[in-house]
Amino acid sequence: MTTRFVFIVAALGTAGVRTVFALLAMLAFTTAYAHSASDAYLTLTLDKRPDGTVVVHGQWDIALRDLNFVLNVDDNGDGRITWAELRKHQAEIAKYAYTYLRVEAGGKACRIQPQRQMVSNHADGAYAALFFDIVCGGAPKRIALDYRLFFAIDPSHRGILVLHAGDNTATSLLSPENAKVDFTV
Repeated sequence: MTTRFVFIVAALGTAGVRTVFALLAMLAFTTAYAHSASDAYLTLTLDKRPDGTVVVHGQWDIALRDLNFVLNVDDNGDGRITWAELRKHQAEIAKYAYTYLRVEAGGKACRIQPQRQMVSNHADGAYAALFFDIVCGGAPKRIALDYRLFFAIDPSHRGILVLHAGDNTATSLLSPENAKVDFTV
């Protein structure tokens, strides 16, 4: 092995070896940068009312690159998703996303009530920000969340859950192996 390396260095010269290493480093960087991990951010805030009912306010940031992959929201294919393109697809985005989020309390399904959509910027790009409320009947003691976004097409996708309940905050990393989370109200 050492003999081959010495031969390559002798044949290419020092400048040639530097060039080869620079090209390999650029290729490695380009490959790593070209594919960001698929992730989404789900922030929930519990609002326990005096009558015992609970409303959960949510913000779900989903990467536009991931939504474009499944819904083709970049209508003109220029690689830039405009606000006009995003607005045009809001109903489709909401229908797709909320299909993969289920919430129940006491064995009964809770209602997810979409409120609005916006754009949220993260370090790795733009995200569709879906704002919604979760309304559960009665005065539940526990709520169960089942998150399945993109798992069928990308098992490496992760949902990053942050739950705020009064002065307490809890987090969870949602994955195909950890798609269900229960929390006390």
